[in-house]
Amino acid sequence: MAVNGDKVVPPQDFEALRAAILLRRRELPKRLVQVAAYALDNPDEIAFGTAASIAESAEVQPSTLVRFAQQFGFEGFSGLQQIFRARLKERTSSYEERLRNLEQNGAELSESASIFNGFVAAAHRSLDALAGSVDPQAFERAVEILAGADTVYLIAKRRSYPISNYMAYAFGKLKVKSVLVGTSAGIDEDLLAFAGPKDAAFAVSFSPYASESAGQARALASRGVPVVSLTDSAFSPLADCSKVWFEVAEADHAGFRSLSASMAFAMALTVSIAEKRRREAAR
Repeated sequence: MAVNGDKVVPPQDFEALRAAILLRRRELPKRLVQVAAYALDNPDEIAFGTAASIAESAEVQPSTLVRFAQQFGFEGFSGLQQIFRARLKERTSSYEERLRNLEQNGAELSESASIFNGFVAAAHRSLDALAGSVDPQAFERAVEILAGADTVYLIAKRRSYPISNYMAYAFGKLKVKSVLVGTSAGIDEDLLAFAGPKDAAFAVSFSPYASESAGQARALASRGVPVVSLTDSAFSPLADCSKVWFEVAEADHAGFRSLSASMAFAMALTVSIAEKRRREAAR
């Protein structure tokens, strides 16, 4: 977003708009922050919906959508919506064709088979989005932080917990010292008290964010423990306290979300950490 005289020039593509929103997120009024968070978390809904339906889902007035668009140089909400629609057109047609085929085939199958196809299609969408959303330099930085740690503390709750649990299992097999935070004995704070600046943490939380995970990550960061996080929005409470954070949004089927992309990311990170430690030890 640029300024031409007194006029704000609107972003020309989705990535430029996203960058402008993140740059200004701390200065926007509360309601506009609410719209920004909804827009970045639900870009397809912004592209397809009407102003009325989007406002209802974002729990704001339609006029708030107009004010939000004008904040970024658009005359009205329809101008901003065009950016989200253009984003959809940039997707590869072959992939969209595959999804349409799955949907058509699902109509000819039993209900159970159709549900199965629906979740497979959602997993495809999630993995396809993951491949283009992770910055290789940021990923390498995360690997450096976690591979250089004496102990990696794994923080996750509820839906995110299977990710940290499997990472702990893999780290054990790969001889990387880690601590899984989330014990049945309820001694998480006691475990985290051992963490210091020579250690690091990997935190995972998806909307609705687990307040306990966010609190633990913030507490570690305040003590100089570097935090790397995996979440689903730039407005996640984990983003502010992390040295490096990654945004992975899982596609849903009938309102249910799997962990296809998140688990793929976590395992790539886990193996990369172990491989970096092996290379460093061999020098």
